[in-house]
Amino acid sequence: MDAIALALIAIVFYGAAATYQLLALQSKAPSRPTLIRLLGGAAILNHGLSVWLAMFQPDGLHLGLTEMGILATFMISLMLLLSSLKKPVLNLAIGVFPMSMAALTYAIWGPVSAPTNGLAPGLTLHILTSLVAYSLLVIAACQALLVSIQNYQLKHKQTRGIIQVLPPLQTMERLLFELICSGLIVLTIAIGSGFIFIEDLFAQHLAHKTLLSIMAWLVFAVLLAGHRWLGWRGMTAVRWTLGGASLLVLGYFGSKIALELLLN
Repeated sequence: MDAIALALIAIVFYGAAATYQLLALQSKAPSRPTLIRLLGGAAILNHGLSVWLAMFQPDGLHLGLTEMGILATFMISLMLLLSSLKKPVLNLAIGVFPMSMAALTYAIWGPVSAPTNGLAPGLTLHILTSLVAYSLLVIAACQALLVSIQNYQLKHKQTRGIIQVLPPLQTMERLLFELICSGLIVLTIAIGSGFIFIEDLFAQHLAHKTLLSIMAWLVFAVLLAGHRWLGWRGMTAVRWTLGGASLLVLGYFGSKIALELLLN
């Protein structure tokens, strides 16, 4: 089976899981976390196989915008599913799974990148830790959006809809900061490995990515410090989280888009 067929199968399973979870959040269907995990697991399996076939081709390793997009969303979906086994994060499937669907859809019709030469072990470590950091912090951004919705409904005394099936706000905020803390630790390793293993970190095609990644690190570090010593929470935490995640996404995919699509 080729990468396109696997991607299409993954899209169907992602769509089914996200749709059912949305219906459950709207109290239009019973909550069935096991079903969501099974559908999500089937989607992630096919997604991962399509990533493998897209990246590892006879002419070499492909690490362009298309391949990195589906690899990043695969990591995000996988980490969400694994985290849901111990933490109440499965509701984030309504945002994460459609994001994976969009990446796979683009991969089916998007441009094919040129092959990349062999990667040194240090550079491989940098890429992998960057992907894990992006995954954790994008999941944190999705969690922040749910916290925002929950805050709004509580302030306006709305007791129906999503708020009925979400954990208490205190639990949601604690989970948000746990995700941010974990993501910041891995992002620190990613940035550090970049300085160690990349010969010219501020080369033309890496300068913006490096700068924006450092800015995102500072945003998340200030947020955690503000939460620890100033009691930041609620919408303040939501805004800082979304700002930091936006910088990360812009830093990586913005540079990829500029290099591969605009500058060809």
